Amino acid sequence: MQAVARPRPRLRDRSLSHTVAAPGLTLRPIGQLATPYRSREACPRNGRQFDPAPLCHATVLPEFRPGLAGLGGFSHLILLYWLHEAPPADLVFVPPFDPDPRGVFATRAPWRPNPIGLSVVAFDGFAGEGVLAVRYLDCLDGTPLLDIKPYLATTDSEPEATLGWLAPHAGRRLPG
Repeated sequence: MQAVARPRPRLRDRSLSHTVAAPGLTLRPIGQLATPYRSREACPRNGRQFDPAPLCHATVLPEFRPGLAGLGGFSHLILLYWLHEAPPADLVFVPPFDPDPRGVFATRAPWRPNPIGLSVVAFDGFAGEGVLAVRYLDCLDGTPLLDIKPYLATTDSEPEATLGWLAPHAGRRLPG
């Protein structure tokens, strides 16, 4: 299969006080995620909350399956998805486990101006044609899948990263 060179879309920044516009911006799901979580209340706060993590599936639509070529050798993937049942954006709120108000961009809360979810998942291989077996998802069953990227420890890991206000709350896991 030969790669096709495509021009990159250009974004225009009219000023720092205005929105950067991408004419005709459209998100098209490439598939759907299957998880054991049927309600927002059942979803874990993060995909690593349960130990062991349940097996989930990412089903890629037939027209996007050629893009999976070469994925088999990776142990972890980055999945981007649309939090289709997230409540409206709440820019400042008090997290359930911290007494201080926090801005949404300082949290991993699903109620965002653009409710895009991101998970680094363990890739257990293909469960069928166009179906990826993954673990560590934190979204509802039926969530639209937007993109898949290989996780690269050499570029995606930041061992010196700090946790900011979340540091005292890190490391909580619940039995699966």
